[in-house]
Amino acid sequence: MEQCRNSGCDRDHGPGPFVGDVPCAARQNRNFRTAHWTGRHLQMTLMSIPVGDEIGVEMHDDTDQIIRVEEGRATVRMGKCRERLDAGRSLGTGDTLFVPCGTWHNVLNSGTCPLKLSSVYGPPNHPAGTVHRTGQEARH
Repeated sequence: MEQCRNSGCDRDHGPGPFVGDVPCAARQNRNFRTAHWTGRHLQMTLMSIPVGDEIGVEMHDDTDQIIRVEEGRATVRMGKCRERLDAGRSLGTGDTLFVPCGTWHNVLNSGTCPLKLSSVYGPPNHPAGTVHRTGQEARH
């Protein structure tokens, strides 16, 4: 397995200054969601979505979000209401999705290997140090 200098994907490196190789840390992450860095106004999480699985339909009332595909293939669906996600697109490695607060969205793994994502929230959306090993754990 490729080793990443200063990336450590297994813990939250915030709130102090931190330099790391985010794409490599995302590829090494095996958890559904890991808080990689949490500050006062921003948070970065790493995600690993199994083949055929999804983040789940969600909306953040007061949080903007940036999601970047670090490895794999995804399908994103977005809309103004939960029942009507009428905007969609296929994404691949390096593609970035900007989700304004108040937008319903879902990201599905449409590839043949785990989907590796990095996600930035402003303001933070999860408690510092959050680790969800599975999607089911994250949803409960």
